[in-house]
Amino acid sequence: MSGKGKVVLAYSGGLDTSVAIKWIQERYALDVITLTVDLGTHEDLEKIRRRALDVGAAKALVVDASDVFVDYFIWPALRAGALYEGVYPLATALGRPLIAKLLVDTARQEGAHVVAHGCTGKGNDQVRFDVGIKTLAPDMQIIAPAREWGMTRQEEMDYAARHGIKVDVTKKSPYSTDENIWGRSIECGALEDPWAEPPADAFAWTVDAAEAPDEPEYVEIEFQKGVPVALDGGQMSGVVLIQELNRTAGRHGVGRIDHIENRVVGIKSRELYEAPAAVTLHTAHSALEGVTMTRPASRFKEVVSSHYADLVYDGLWFSKFHQDLAAYVLSSQQVVSGSVKMKLFKGQATKAGLRSEFSLYRKALATYDKGDQFDHGAALGFIALHGLPVRVQAQVLKTALPEETVRPQLSPPEIKPE
Repeated sequence: MSGKGKVVLAYSGGLDTSVAIKWIQERYALDVITLTVDLGTHEDLEKIRRRALDVGAAKALVVDASDVFVDYFIWPALRAGALYEGVYPLATALGRPLIAKLLVDTARQEGAHVVAHGCTGKGNDQVRFDVGIKTLAPDMQIIAPAREWGMTRQEEMDYAARHGIKVDVTKKSPYSTDENIWGRSIECGALEDPWAEPPADAFAWTVDAAEAPDEPEYVEIEFQKGVPVALDGGQMSGVVLIQELNRTAGRHGVGRIDHIENRVVGIKSRELYEAPAAVTLHTAHSALEGVTMTRPASRFKEVVSSHYADLVYDGLWFSKFHQDLAAYVLSSQQVVSGSVKMKLFKGQATKAGLRSEFSLYRKALATYDKGDQFDHGAALGFIALHGLPVRVQAQVLKTALPEETVRPQLSPPEIKPE
């Protein structure tokens, strides 16, 4: 390594970051140290490391952060019920704060005062990286080549060809993808037309629901305090559990998401996601909460979930607000233990059964058959008190306002039978 300054580049091995190695050297005259982080996809890290060195990196580092990613990012988001705009499990968004921290840690270890990433100027990830890095290390400088160089994707491919940079992208298949163990995101190319149905070659983890098995498959997921700990009775690590569910649910077509999304930078973008395990686990976790949490707790949890998803999506993982929400989530999950039986069939993951020692469901209270212990007589007093405020209000309005003013707002016109 030369005596020049150093920059640590978050390196995926794809088009953007491969071109970024050469571009940074030409533009900033810095030695480039690449950092490749495995978030559970178990790619050929050695192949990626060699590619970085072949392009011209002074040093190529790799780290397996799969377990950390699952335990400290995925499980907290699952417990929080974090689904951006109600559908996106935040796979890419959850990986960014971890990569940001590893970038900062590596830069300090290598004596670098600059870090770099491959995000564009209209994407969400630039926000997540920049905010995360500056929160952890306010003095760290940031280079974002794809935000600075102004090249189109085609121009990037041409640049790579001129410099002998080999990348797994062609003019025929110009998708931009990102994946980790929690999900896969796909954009660009034919997907930029919201009228066009997603091409079959955009998917890699899931089969078309029409081609999925004609018989459903059932899986049993055990949770302890909101965290999945076992699949079909077998205790396993979070990484293995997610990998198993990705394969099982994926072959039934579960987890395809086609979403017109509101990005942080203010534009709407069409995003395609594959998240078989995430969709299955979120559905199961929500079902278990439904039987173990009271109504007011569930209603408030919905509000928390929405805010939690927004802050993850917006790149505010290291904020004090996150700490505050996480404290509530942790408390709420003390009773979310039990097992959920899930039915996987033709693109859908649906609840098929529930059991929990903390279940608030009592058959003796819910049944209409013999053994009913519900006090039916108590309902009369409850109804009288519950309806008292609206009865009083109706009486006041009837005397204080003309009937034609009140009636149309409260009920349909009177209907007389013929």
